[in-house]
Amino acid sequence: MSGAPASSARQVAPPWRSASTPPPSAPSSKPSPAMRVRAGIREHPRLAALAVVALATVATVASSMSTGAEQVASPRSTVLPTASSSAVSVRDPAAMPAPVAPTAAWAPVLRRTVARRSPRGRAVRRVGTRTPEGTTNLLEIIGRRRDAAGRLWAHVRLATLPNGTTGWVPRSALGAVTTVRTHLAIDLARRTATLRRDGRVLLRVPIGIGRAGAATPTGRFYVRNRLTHLPGRAYGPVAFGTSARSADLTDWPAGGYIGIHGTDRPDLVPGRVSHGCIRMRNPDIVRLARLMPVGTPVTVHA
Repeated sequence: MSGAPASSARQVAPPWRSASTPPPSAPSSKPSPAMRVRAGIREHPRLAALAVVALATVATVASSMSTGAEQVASPRSTVLPTASSSAVSVRDPAAMPAPVAPTAAWAPVLRRTVARRSPRGRAVRRVGTRTPEGTTNLLEIIGRRRDAAGRLWAHVRLATLPNGTTGWVPRSALGAVTTVRTHLAIDLARRTATLRRDGRVLLRVPIGIGRAGAATPTGRFYVRNRLTHLPGRAYGPVAFGTSARSADLTDWPAGGYIGIHGTDRPDLVPGRVSHGCIRMRNPDIVRLARLMPVGTPVTVHA
């Protein structure tokens, strides 16, 4: 056997190993990672449970991220359905009713003063604190203005001839301003009196007016006072004094102021029966007294 040729002494590689594959190495004494995990699980079962929970959480998050990525990638899942109508129905705002402005404003005269053509201008008439009937004098206020020195003036309607005269008085001479929303219209042609409040008719009654030679004056006036307990029966149960004055009977006592009052001759109403005053039947003047406050503007037209 020793005498065999050298070629016969070469070992032949096993059939399961190729020439390029290195020979198997000897088993290592160092444990593998899997072996270390199994050993840790045997020694620490609590840590093993925590590891299982952690692995499950990681798997869930990975699954959610994968699902979310799929949803983002799909354009259908990002389109939300549109509601058929608004969840909250809001009506159009309703228009607020416009406040009703007062038809007139008046103030009592607190101290004697002078009405002037303009603030600090020429004097027109002296204004007292009492009327000829002994009541507090009232002035209808139709405007106001401050002069160059900052003093406030009131533009007022005056109870003087010629009818329709106005003037300016210091605001400090007047008291508190009161407003009214009533208006009395005297129609001489139809011989009727119509009381309105905020434009709504409250009362319309027949009247007696001035006869020829003592006509009832036309224009814009105001009620200055209300009188009761009058002497006799000729003026009825109640009378109103106005700022209007007769242009024909200037020599009458107290200056010929035009009044609105009752009568002891209701059979003459309607008609031209007075010296310029406006007469009403007694039941009508009583109704008027319940509805018309002092300061009410009075318009007399032909």
